[in-house]
Amino acid sequence: MTDVVDADTGATRSDSAPPRAEIALKTVTAAPATPERTRRVLEQALVFSGAALAAVYLQGDDGRTLCLAESAGVPRALYGLREGYPVDGLSPLAEAHRTGHPLWLGPAELAGFPDARRMPVRDVHLAVLPVPGTGGCLLAVGERPAGFGPDDRTALTLVAEALARTAGPAAGAAGPGAADSGTPHGNAFSLAMDSGRVEVGDDLLDLFGLEREAFDGRVETLLGLTVPEDLPSLMSVVEAGHMSIGERELEFRVLRPDGPPRWLRLRGRLLPGGEGRPVRLAGTVAEASALRPEVTDVARVQKLAAALATAGTVRDVGQAVVAALRKPLRADRIALAELENDRLVVTVLDPPAPESWPELWQSEWRTEWPDAPVRAMPTLAGALRDGRARIWPAGSADLEPALAEVGPGGLAVLPLPGVGRMAGACLIGWDTPHDFGPDERALLTASAGLAGQALTRAHAFDAEHELVAMLQRQLLPRRLPKLPGGVAVARYLPATAGLEVGGDWYDVIPLPDHHVALVIGDVQGHSAGAATLMGQMRTALRAYAAEGHPPDVVVAHANRLLMELETDLFATCCYVDVDMEAGTAWCVRAGHPPPVLRHPDGATDIAEADGGPPLGVLDRAEFPMTPLRLLPGTVIALTTDGLVESAELDIDTGLDRLAHELSVSDPSHLGLVADALLGNAHRGDDVALLLMRYDGMAVRPLREGWTVWRVPEAARHARRFTKRSLRAWGVPAEAMDTALLVVSELVTNALVHTDGRVRLDLTLIHRRLRIAVTDTSPRTPVKPTHLGWESTGGRGILLVEAMSDAWGTVPVSGGKQVWCELQLAY
Repeated sequence: MTDVVDADTGATRSDSAPPRAEIALKTVTAAPATPERTRRVLEQALVFSGAALAAVYLQGDDGRTLCLAESAGVPRALYGLREGYPVDGLSPLAEAHRTGHPLWLGPAELAGFPDARRMPVRDVHLAVLPVPGTGGCLLAVGERPAGFGPDDRTALTLVAEALARTAGPAAGAAGPGAADSGTPHGNAFSLAMDSGRVEVGDDLLDLFGLEREAFDGRVETLLGLTVPEDLPSLMSVVEAGHMSIGERELEFRVLRPDGPPRWLRLRGRLLPGGEGRPVRLAGTVAEASALRPEVTDVARVQKLAAALATAGTVRDVGQAVVAALRKPLRADRIALAELENDRLVVTVLDPPAPESWPELWQSEWRTEWPDAPVRAMPTLAGALRDGRARIWPAGSADLEPALAEVGPGGLAVLPLPGVGRMAGACLIGWDTPHDFGPDERALLTASAGLAGQALTRAHAFDAEHELVAMLQRQLLPRRLPKLPGGVAVARYLPATAGLEVGGDWYDVIPLPDHHVALVIGDVQGHSAGAATLMGQMRTALRAYAAEGHPPDVVVAHANRLLMELETDLFATCCYVDVDMEAGTAWCVRAGHPPPVLRHPDGATDIAEADGGPPLGVLDRAEFPMTPLRLLPGTVIALTTDGLVESAELDIDTGLDRLAHELSVSDPSHLGLVADALLGNAHRGDDVALLLMRYDGMAVRPLREGWTVWRVPEAARHARRFTKRSLRAWGVPAEAMDTALLVVSELVTNALVHTDGRVRLDLTLIHRRLRIAVTDTSPRTPVKPTHLGWESTGGRGILLVEAMSDAWGTVPVSGGKQVWCELQLAY
């Protein structure tokens, strides 16, 4: 055994890496089959081959697509990897799948693949190895200049062989196609959500007490063996409409003829369909570690706990309590209310009709829910002070009418204890006399504790969500500016899959000389941190654009700022600088989808704009600029990936669909176009959309510029240049005097108080003359507050202010520009 020095890191490593990899992989694959086992195998590729990213793609149900099953390492967004690749396409994955031979590709070889050319990071090495017996492939990305050496290739080969043992049916819910390559073994299952047909292993049938010959392959047969009280929670998992893409875990009981019910634990993952493939639920069912006591109310508590674990808002908590208690307890009405100071603010009533509740409640009705004062119900106030559940049977004489009418046949008042305070109360009422048994009393007490903790969490969640929503509303533009020669509209839709607000943003930034910057971006994640970072990025891009930097420098500065913020989040953005006079634009992308252009004839194309990596990923990143040509009537569409990408839709297909919908739209009503494009949006993620129609300027300004020489006669030369330009533009001599005086003052000021280059620019449009003098000093001229008779300076800026209709100063690439505008009367 020898030691070698790594050419990239300088570290010493042993040439025994492949044997060590083999030992590690045997240890991982010997572990019981779990959804995490495939990821652990991929992590060995990162350890023993030096790869920055490792992913396994498996063949989908239709056999025409290689779908991403699992990945490990840096985010896939850095390399632009897609969720799926057609097996008959031109990608490295498709070629390795067809030939059955591994591919070792450097930057030069990758340039021959169209998909690889779109990768934001170019100087990488790619390894693609077929996974034996699965029809899938292992993909590894490395950033070392030397690529994957002999030891690295041996380690990746071992990883591919290990994936052959883990990425099949035994892997459970590893990913699309993982549970479909043959009949599941052991305790694994694969359920087709559209037909209800389920494939199961022999061990799973033993848990249900079934013989292979007696099983008809229908999920209803297995559900029929479930304890009836556990069936609703199990149905919420095996019905696709109640479940989002992702992993789930649930415990339930099955009936046995020779003893108490058996507790089983289901772990599964809903896998997306599409392209003719059904949505599938794949996973495992195993016996729980210990049997639960045979008490029917335990199942109700478990169901309530499971529902409250996923309840996000206060109203979600109330609905979960109603669903878990009202029918099992055969109650006639149930109410859940938050306690705010001395008032009960009801969040859920069942039944919801006002006439089903006491008259006092109806008098305090506020829009949808009543707002009842606690002081009007002393008995309830006492229960809240004591913090103990209280029960009043039928005919209790010590109840005030506001409570007695809730439960004439019996009333249960459950104070809901939170963290350090009483969170609210739950009232359950019966119309006919109700007998409260000991088990039912225990159920009510346990439910109150669960609901109180969930209500406290939900209240904090609601408050944070409202704060984040308000923050995002303040950070996004309230209105878009009017553009010279164009119209812009924007739309923003929050996600419906969760209540947290994300980091999508848009902006339209007016720039000097009739330039406009269109910006759209997306910060990773959905949280207050993402929304805050979004505001920082939007402000930074505005500031760098206002300084007069070109587009690539603006984006590079924003990337450097994000790196210095030391956050774990990254952002993508697309920045387009449009010259409204010339009809040209420069586009810069940072890991973001490219613009889609709709031309005046209705044809559309996706701008082939080279892109850099997302912001905040690489310290020294390059962001190339791509030119765009705009004819009057052209529409530029910028969007975030929530509109063009989802679990069922790859980004290329999404962009093509966006381009088609844009081509058949009527650009004369840009707001209606934006609404129509958002009509089919996948609401699992935030969506931001920015559209601009370039109409061209009806009247183009006249422009002249001149570099001022640093000579004693500089002011006289500047006046002569101004007079000659204005005369060429047809300005009468009597209208020039004020302009010549202002030019003389501004030029003299720049020459006296700054060093370096000085430039004079004149712009005339609609008889309004703009005079701008640019120098290399960032110091802004200060208007003196007082001038004495002995003062020798400071009068020039006062003179400019007095003679001009408007004046100001803006930063320009390390210097400044002092400008003023004159309305010429002629």
